[in-house]
Amino acid sequence: MTARLIIQLAALLGALSVGIGAFAAHGLRKMLEAAGRFETFETAVRYQFFHTLALLAVGVLWYIKPELRSLGTVAWLWLGGILIFSGSLYVLCLTGITKLGAVTPIGGVLFIAGWIVLLLAARQL
Repeated sequence: MTARLIIQLAALLGALSVGIGAFAAHGLRKMLEAAGRFETFETAVRYQFFHTLALLAVGVLWYIKPELRSLGTVAWLWLGGILIFSGSLYVLCLTGITKLGAVTPIGGVLFIAGWIVLLLAARQL
Protein backbone atom coordinates (compact mmCIF):
# COMPACT_ATOMS: atom_id res chain seq x y z
CA MET A 1 0.00 0.00 0.00
CA THR A 2 1.21 3.50 -0.76
CA ALA A 3 0.38 6.93 0.64
CA ARG A 4 -1.41 7.75 -2.62
CA LEU A 5 -3.55 4.60 -2.42
CA ILE A 6 -4.42 5.28 1.23
CA ILE A 7 -5.56 8.81 0.37
CA GLN A 8 -7.57 7.52 -2.60
CA LEU A 9 -9.21 4.84 -0.42
CA ALA A 10 -10.03 7.48 2.19
CA ALA A 11 -11.64 9.64 -0.49
CA LEU A 12 -13.72 6.71 -1.75
CA LEU A 13 -14.69 5.57 1.74
CA GLY A 14 -15.56 9.14 2.72
CA ALA A 15 -17.90 9.47 -0.24
CA LEU A 16 -19.44 6.09 0.61
CA SER A 17 -19.86 7.11 4.26
CA VAL A 18 -21.83 10.20 3.29
CA GLY A 19 -23.87 8.33 0.69
CA ILE A 20 -24.66 5.38 2.95
CA GLY A 21 -25.53 7.65 5.86
CA ALA A 22 -27.82 9.81 3.73
CA PHE A 23 -29.50 6.77 2.19
CA ALA A 24 -30.15 5.34 5.64
CA ALA A 25 -31.51 8.61 7.00
CA HIS A 26 -33.81 9.27 4.07
CA GLY A 27 -34.48 6.01 2.27
CA LEU A 28 -34.14 3.30 4.89
CA ARG A 29 -35.10 5.05 8.11
CA LYS A 30 -38.63 3.60 8.42
CA MET A 31 -37.46 0.07 7.62
CA LEU A 32 -34.48 0.31 9.99
CA GLU A 33 -36.59 1.80 12.79
CA ALA A 34 -39.26 -0.90 12.33
CA ALA A 35 -36.54 -3.52 12.72
CA GLY A 36 -35.00 -1.68 15.69
CA ARG A 37 -31.75 -1.29 13.73
CA PHE A 38 -31.48 2.44 12.97
CA GLU A 39 -29.02 3.13 15.80
CA THR A 40 -26.94 0.11 14.82
CA PHE A 41 -26.76 1.37 11.25
CA GLU A 42 -25.76 4.83 12.49
CA THR A 43 -22.99 3.24 14.56
CA ALA A 44 -21.67 1.46 11.46
CA VAL A 45 -21.64 4.72 9.48
CA ARG A 46 -20.03 6.65 12.35
CA TYR A 47 -17.20 4.13 12.80
CA GLN A 48 -16.65 4.00 9.05
CA PHE A 49 -16.45 7.77 8.81
CA PHE A 50 -14.19 8.26 11.84
CA HIS A 51 -11.75 5.65 10.59
CA THR A 52 -11.93 7.04 7.06
CA LEU A 53 -10.81 10.44 8.38
CA ALA A 54 -8.07 8.75 10.39
CA LEU A 55 -7.05 6.82 7.27
CA LEU A 56 -6.77 10.10 5.37
CA ALA A 57 -4.50 11.49 8.09
CA VAL A 58 -2.33 8.37 7.95
CA GLY A 59 -2.03 8.69 4.17
CA VAL A 60 -0.94 12.31 4.46
CA LEU A 61 1.51 11.47 7.25
CA TRP A 62 3.00 8.63 5.23
CA TYR A 63 3.36 10.95 2.23
CA ILE A 64 5.32 13.38 4.43
CA LYS A 65 7.26 10.65 6.29
CA PRO A 66 7.65 7.72 3.86
CA GLU A 67 10.13 6.05 6.19
CA LEU A 68 7.24 5.20 8.55
CA ARG A 69 6.49 1.96 6.72
CA SER A 70 4.26 0.66 9.52
CA LEU A 71 1.65 3.22 8.48
CA GLY A 72 0.80 0.82 5.67
CA THR A 73 -0.05 -1.75 8.33
CA VAL A 74 -2.24 0.80 10.08
CA ALA A 75 -4.09 1.42 6.82
CA TRP A 76 -4.65 -2.30 6.21
CA LEU A 77 -5.91 -2.83 9.76
CA TRP A 78 -8.35 0.07 9.55
CA LEU A 79 -9.53 -0.92 6.09
CA GLY A 80 -10.18 -4.43 7.41
CA GLY A 81 -11.93 -2.94 10.43
CA ILE A 82 -14.21 -0.85 8.22
CA LEU A 83 -15.05 -3.81 6.00
CA ILE A 84 -15.66 -6.25 8.86
CA PHE A 85 -17.09 -3.98 11.59
CA SER A 86 -19.20 -1.60 9.54
CA GLY A 87 -19.82 -4.09 6.74
CA SER A 88 -21.17 -6.77 9.07
CA LEU A 89 -23.43 -4.24 10.78
CA TYR A 90 -24.75 -3.00 7.42
CA VAL A 91 -25.54 -6.55 6.33
CA LEU A 92 -27.06 -7.40 9.72
CA CYS A 93 -29.32 -4.32 9.57
CA LEU A 94 -30.41 -4.90 6.00
CA THR A 95 -30.91 -8.66 6.10
CA GLY A 96 -31.66 -9.44 9.74
CA ILE A 97 -29.01 -12.18 9.76
CA THR A 98 -28.06 -11.89 13.43
CA LYS A 99 -25.22 -14.41 13.22
CA LEU A 100 -23.16 -11.68 11.54
CA GLY A 101 -23.05 -9.93 14.89
CA ALA A 102 -20.47 -12.53 15.92
CA VAL A 103 -18.09 -11.22 13.24
CA THR A 104 -18.42 -7.55 14.17
CA PRO A 105 -15.99 -7.66 17.15
CA ILE A 106 -13.22 -8.86 14.83
CA GLY A 107 -13.53 -5.54 13.01
CA GLY A 108 -13.34 -3.75 16.35
CA VAL A 109 -10.15 -5.61 17.20
CA LEU A 110 -8.68 -4.55 13.85
CA PHE A 111 -9.53 -0.92 14.63
CA ILE A 112 -7.82 -1.19 18.02
CA ALA A 113 -4.79 -2.93 16.53
CA GLY A 114 -4.47 -0.14 13.96
CA TRP A 115 -4.45 2.49 16.70
CA ILE A 116 -1.79 0.55 18.62
CA VAL A 117 0.41 0.23 15.52
CA LEU A 118 -0.04 3.98 14.96
CA LEU A 119 1.04 4.59 18.55
CA LEU A 120 4.20 2.57 17.96
CA ALA A 121 4.87 4.29 14.62
CA ALA A 122 4.54 7.71 16.26
CA ARG A 123 7.53 6.89 18.47
CA GLN A 124 9.67 7.26 15.34
CA LEU A 125 8.61 10.87 14.71
